[in-house]
Amino acid sequence: MKFSCVAALPLLSMVDGFAFVPQKAATSSTALDATPVYYSTSTGNTETVAGYIVEASGGDEAEDIGDVDDDTIAGLDSMIIGAPTWHTGAEEERSGTSWDEWLYSNLENMDLSGKKVAIFGVGDQASYADNFCDAAGELYDCFTAKGAKVYGMTSTDGYDHEESKAIVDGKFVGLMCDEDNQYDDSEPRAKAWVEQLKEEGFF
Repeated sequence: MKFSCVAALPLLSMVDGFAFVPQKAATSSTALDATPVYYSTSTGNTETVAGYIVEASGGDEAEDIGDVDDDTIAGLDSMIIGAPTWHTGAEEERSGTSWDEWLYSNLENMDLSGKKVAIFGVGDQASYADNFCDAAGELYDCFTAKGAKVYGMTSTDGYDHEESKAIVDGKFVGLMCDEDNQYDDSEPRAKAWVEQLKEEGFF
């Protein structure tokens, strides 16, 4: 016979005429509310991947980095950041988005020592095989130079590119997606990456 919580309500203990109602148990949440997702985009592909990450994490809506106050960044313990690669072959300002100015103006005045950062990139490995997700590598270089610690490095297996500045020590600096040629893989990759970040203690 099933026990009904509703039926058990009359069995509340009575002390000095007062009924003590059991408090609702605190619920643990896997939502990554305290870890925002920041991106910028040219065609909308990076926003799409940011949405997959937000959905997988249960966090808040992703936000364009160009709309974020510096004080907000300074007050964070962790953040997820992502960019497309538009200026292929460039040594800096590779994304063609708000990141280009932000990295070399706003970030220059920040100290990110001890902050946790996870990076995602979006590129086209068929048309730009020699520069796949290079802007993600730029995010890595700029944020680590300011003291941030990067989590969520991933394998290069399953991709078909020639070169990428987003590879450090044989691994991608984070989650790499190709919405042009492997769009069916983006959402599953995002889910697996979020689980990896949890295991690494990023959240």
